[in-house]
Amino acid sequence: MRIAVTGSTGLIGSALVRSLRADGHEVVRFVRREPVGADQARWDPARGFVDPAGLAGCGAVVHLAGAGVGDHRWTAAYKREIRDSRVLGTAALARALAALDEPPAVLVSGSAVGYYGDTGDRAVDEDAPAGSGFLPSVCVEWEAAAAPAQQAGIRTAFARTGLVVAREGGAWGRMFPLFRAGVGGRLGNGRQYWSYISLRDEVAALRHIIDTPGLSGPVNLTAPEPLTNRQVTAAMSRVLRRPALLPVPAVALRVYLGQFSDDVLGSQRALPARLLASGFAFRDPGIEQAIRAAL
Repeated sequence: MRIAVTGSTGLIGSALVRSLRADGHEVVRFVRREPVGADQARWDPARGFVDPAGLAGCGAVVHLAGAGVGDHRWTAAYKREIRDSRVLGTAALARALAALDEPPAVLVSGSAVGYYGDTGDRAVDEDAPAGSGFLPSVCVEWEAAAAPAQQAGIRTAFARTGLVVAREGGAWGRMFPLFRAGVGGRLGNGRQYWSYISLRDEVAALRHIIDTPGLSGPVNLTAPEPLTNRQVTAAMSRVLRRPALLPVPAVALRVYLGQFSDDVLGSQRALPARLLASGFAFRDPGIEQAIRAAL
């Protein structure tokens, strides 16, 4: 299959591209700069431009582009970048797909379990409503921006991804060095739930959505049993054989991260109901399996 991917240089996108190419698929990577090879196509999401030639002949499109939520302190300007990079990019891509004479069969568009907001101890699946706050509002707009593709009859799925357990990047990529140095610990009181997924299960789940005609709408990409931050911290300590004795007080997180600390300390207990119902089998259902896979 010919498959177009945005966000192909990110943690998930680069792993997905490697996996697809290893199985013989032709991957077209959408880039913001001038393309340097036949496997690249130009787009400018802020200006609403997507090169239609890059989409021609594609059977699927996976849209993962967006500014990193935890990459910078949440100033008003960076919050606008987080929102615009997702909403404007998705809208531009959806319009371009809808305008094709032969559109792809499926669009897998990125989203996040941040959609649900702070759920406390309450488990939620894809039927749960959106929460309140900045990230839930971004996710709502992000998913709504794909409407032109849906209206054109393209099967559209929203991959609501949790915390990806990976050594190379993302939140876990920052945690591994701390735990290896023996200075890891729980965040706040550690009772908040973390909905996590190993990187290889994330990639496999994205491919499963592409290959499963019945999957559309929101799909939670999280391991079957979310754990508290305290449980995750204990697992990291066991696997890495390092102490985890230095908790990070909530007040310190607020000083360091600003408003983003509310989401770090918030609790999201998201369950992958639709993924499991569609027959997906996790390779790393437990936290220690996910950590070892990352290592």
